[in-house]
Amino acid sequence: MSRLVAVVREALAGSDRDFTEGNLRRAVVVLAIPMILEMVMESLFGVVDMFFVARLGVDSLAAAALTESLLVLVFGVAMGLSMATTAYVARRIGEKDPEGAAVGSVQAIAVGVAVSLLVGFAGAMWAPRLLSMMGATEAVIAVGSGYTRILLGGSFTIYLLFLINAIFRGAGDATLAMRVLWFSNGINIVLDPCLINGWEPFPRLNVTGAAVATTIGRGLGVALQLFFLLGGYSRVRIHARQIRLNWQVLWRLMKVSLTGILQFVIATSSWVVLVRMCSTFGSIPVAGYAIAIRIFLFVCLPCWGLSNSAATLVGQNLGAKKPERAEASVYQTGRFTMAYMGAMAVVFLVFARQLAALFTPDPAVQMVAAECLRFIALGNIFYAWGWVLMQAFNGAGDTRTPSMINFWCFWCFQIPLAWTLAVAMHWGYRGVFVAIPAAESATTVSSFVLFRRGAWKRKLI
Repeated sequence: MSRLVAVVREALAGSDRDFTEGNLRRAVVVLAIPMILEMVMESLFGVVDMFFVARLGVDSLAAAALTESLLVLVFGVAMGLSMATTAYVARRIGEKDPEGAAVGSVQAIAVGVAVSLLVGFAGAMWAPRLLSMMGATEAVIAVGSGYTRILLGGSFTIYLLFLINAIFRGAGDATLAMRVLWFSNGINIVLDPCLINGWEPFPRLNVTGAAVATTIGRGLGVALQLFFLLGGYSRVRIHARQIRLNWQVLWRLMKVSLTGILQFVIATSSWVVLVRMCSTFGSIPVAGYAIAIRIFLFVCLPCWGLSNSAATLVGQNLGAKKPERAEASVYQTGRFTMAYMGAMAVVFLVFARQLAALFTPDPAVQMVAAECLRFIALGNIFYAWGWVLMQAFNGAGDTRTPSMINFWCFWCFQIPLAWTLAVAMHWGYRGVFVAIPAAESATTVSSFVLFRRGAWKRKLI
C-alpha cells in the first residue's frame, strides 16, 4: 500500500524521472494518473454544459448536441496537430535535446493559431447555416445559433489548450497539463449556472451562457499554460530567441500533422454522419445519442489517459533507441486499459438507464440513451486495445497507419453499415447504434496486425 501511495503522490506532484529507464509499470502509472485526470477535465467541459443545458428543454439540448458534433471536427484537427506535437517533443526529449523540443513547440503553436483563425471566422459567420446543415429545426436554430457562434468563434482556445498540453505530455510533464484543465474547469463549473440561469449579478443567457462560460474557462487555461511554458516550469522552456518560424522543423511537423489531422477528421466526421442519420428520426434520438456518447466518452477517459501515456513512452523510448521498451510499454498499457473497460461494460449493461437519467428527466430520451450505451458496451474490450494501439502509432510519429485504418473501418465500413441497418433494413436509430461497436472492433483487429509487423519502430520524425 505504501508503494502505491508513493506512486500516486509522485504522479500528482509531478515527476522528474527519466521515462526511458527504470520500472516500466511504474512509469505507465506515473504518466497515466495525471493524463487520466486531464482527460476527465477536458470532457467535463461538455458534460457540465450538457447537464445544465438539458434543464432548458429538448431544443436547447439538441442545439448543444449538434454543436458538439460540429466541434468534433474542430477537436479532430486539434488532436491531429497535438499527436504530431507530442511525438516530436517526446522524440527530442528521448534524445536529450530540450532545445529541439522547444523549437518544435513554437512551430506547433504557430500552426494552431493559424488554423484556429480560419475555423473561428467560419464558425462566427455561418453558425445558423452550419446548424441547418446538421438537420436542426427552425426552433433549434433560433435557440442555439449564439451557442454555436461563440464556441466555434472562440476555437483558438481549444487549439492552444490541446497543443500546449500536448507539449507537456510529450515532455513527460503530464501533471502540468492536468493542473491547467482543473483550473479551466473550475472556472467553467462556476460560470455555467450563473450565465445560463442569470444568477445575480450575471445576465441570463440561456444556452448561450454555456458557450460563454466554456470559452472563458478555456481562455484562462491557455494563459496559465503560457505561464508554465515561458516561465521555466516545464521540461520544455521556450525562450524569446526561439519564438520565430523554423521552416525545416515546421515542415517536418506539418507532414506528420496532416495525416494526424486526416486520421481524426475521418474518425470524427463519421460520428457527425451518425448524428445526421439519427436526426432523420427526430430530436429524441439525437438527444439520446448525444447523452449516451457523452457518458461513454466521459467514463472511458481513463483509456485516453492510459493511451496517451503509451504515446509518450513510445516516443521517448524510440528517441533513446530502445524500441523493445517502447513495445513493452504498449502491451503493459493495453492490459491496464482492458481491465478497466471490461468493468465498464458491466456498468453500462446494468445501469444504462440510471446513467442517462443523470442528464435528462425525459423518459423517452433516457430510453434511447440507455439503448445506445448497451450497444456500445458490446465492444468495450476492443475499444481498450484499439485506443492504445492507435496512440502507440501516433507516439512513434506514424500517423499514416491510423489514418488508413480509420478510412477503411469508418468511412468504408461503419457509415455504409449504419445506413444499411438504419434505412435499408428499417432498424431506425438502433441500426446506427449497432454500427458503432462493429466498426471499433474492426479497427482494433487491424491495428493489432499492423502493430505486430513493427514498421512503426523505424519511423523518423
